Amino acid sequence: MNSEIILEARDVTKNFGGLCAINNVNISLSRGEILGLIGPNGAGKTTFFNVIAGMYKPSSGRILFKGEDIAGLPPYRICWKGIARTFQQPQPFSGLTVYENILTGQLFGGAKRGFNKSIKEILDLIELRDKHDWMVENLTAQEQKKVEIGKALACIPEILLLDEVAAGLTSKEQESIKKLVLDVKERLGITIIMIEHIMETIMNLSDRILVLNNGSVLKIGTPNEVASDGAVIEAYLGKEFVKHVRS
Repeated sequence: MNSEIILEARDVTKNFGGLCAINNVNISLSRGEILGLIGPNGAGKTTFFNVIAGMYKPSSGRILFKGEDIAGLPPYRICWKGIARTFQQPQPFSGLTVYENILTGQLFGGAKRGFNKSIKEILDLIELRDKHDWMVENLTAQEQKKVEIGKALACIPEILLLDEVAAGLTSKEQESIKKLVLDVKERLGITIIMIEHIMETIMNLSDRILVLNNGSVLKIGTPNEVASDGAVIEAYLGKEFVKHVRS
């Protein structure tokens, strides 16, 4: 893993009226790293994602991408700078084919960042080249999640934000998604932040894990450090999960 810092969150806080959704979050992300983001429902995970991606402007704090403060920029400008995201529920462009969905991402993001990946390369990576001419609404849930990733990759990101890409899939489908995430990191060199509630997936893929609880950082560490932390076990994982991971 490259030691170059590509993204930093410095004292990032987001309030919605009297509710503090994320509170004074600090994290540095190295280029080429996979950072897992976990925590109970309502912990602030999606809010933190949305602040990075420009959906929300932080109430205070800074988001530094390659040293530039991007906090408060609109999502399209953040995408053009090199940060793309997926959504928990895939949002394909209905009425278009798989190829056309990827093309839309390429025309939007790739046009600004330079086309360094062909659509066919992306279709090969997401294993949908044989269905390039299928209407996207006719795909399975797993395939639609892969199209969601493909659209983001077509924007030529340096950081990819993945929001529960394995949720709702069978064990076999989860393995296919895990392989794709590793390919994105290892073959494309893209840095990844991923939210996931399937603990075996997040533990197997992540270099480090950030645990949020009630909007604040509960723990940052390797998967083993997180799985053995008493506060994390009490707040989120549960003793039965730890026994299963260690067995």
